[in-house]
Amino acid sequence: MSQNIFKVKVNGEHELSVDSSEGTLLEALEAHQLEVHYHCKSGFCGACRSTLKSGSVRYINDPLAYVRKGDILPCCCVATSDLDLDH
Repeated sequence: MSQNIFKVKVNGEHELSVDSSEGTLLEALEAHQLEVHYHCKSGFCGACRSTLKSGSVRYINDPLAYVRKGDILPCCCVATSDLDLDH
């Protein structure tokens, strides 16, 4: 398996394979037809805020919206490990 492909478990029911070299986590969730609430797609508004239960991400641009400990903004990050998240 490529070092860019990770398993992402969403809301305890969906398990997807995402390639972090192909775009943001939000784009990957949309590609798998999961409904994700968002507005700006660039880390300004925080509408896509999700809870990261386990795993790690890397931000491709620094979010301007406040990100609490344990939360991520899928619109501006990519997976760097397998993830378990609620959104």
